[in-house]
Amino acid sequence: MSTPEERSTQASVAAHTRWAGVEDRTAETADARRNSPASFEYWMGEVDPQGRMPHVERVKRAENAKAAYYKKLMAKARAAKAAKAAREAA
Repeated sequence: MSTPEERSTQASVAAHTRWAGVEDRTAETADARRNSPASFEYWMGEVDPQGRMPHVERVKRAENAKAAYYKKLMAKARAAKAAKAAREAA
């Protein structure tokens, strides 16, 4: 069995080898960017998957959905930090 350091090195070599053969990095990562919660297009698709809403309404809802997602994420992070602080204080 390999050590964590060896596995990390193997993964790094594999990643560098893969990217060395890619001509268009932007095209290669387009799907990942489009499907990321950081992408506004992601939220447009989440609130109106069929694309039936008027554009202005879809934009408003996407903004709200994205804001709600990040607020929940911040709350989870705060809770995790508080739990870690409580464990370390004990």
